[in-house]
Amino acid sequence: MLLGIHHAAIICSNYQKSKHFYVTILGLSVLAEHYREARQSYKLDLQLPDMSQIELFSFENPPKRPSYPEACGLRHLAFRVASIETAIEHLTAHDIDVEPVRIDEYTGKKFTFFSDPDGLPLELYELYLNPHCIKNVNKTAH
Repeated sequence: MLLGIHHAAIICSNYQKSKHFYVTILGLSVLAEHYREARQSYKLDLQLPDMSQIELFSFENPPKRPSYPEACGLRHLAFRVASIETAIEHLTAHDIDVEPVRIDEYTGKKFTFFSDPDGLPLELYELYLNPHCIKNVNKTAH
């Protein structure tokens, strides 16, 4: 039935700043950009190398969302990376604050968080599996 996630939609407060962040800094490709006159807003379709997409919307005076950590709704958006260190170096070179790297206690994979221009939590999650965790997974599977 479900084949994967097609896109995530993000409403931003400053369209040009967010477009620069997602396209220039994070490197997403622009598929389409539309200005919707009736709504006086932009819709920007962005794509990652695995073909998944982010839709970036702008609206005049969008309402604020509750920011407490466990509010219902999207908690964060995670991106797969081949090297977390390389990704962090790229972000910090663009003056983006990145949290210290953590290790997923269940997979042994490295991950960290940073934020988009509106404070949306974004995660970097490294692709490779720790060989120690592969051994543990194999032991528990038998």
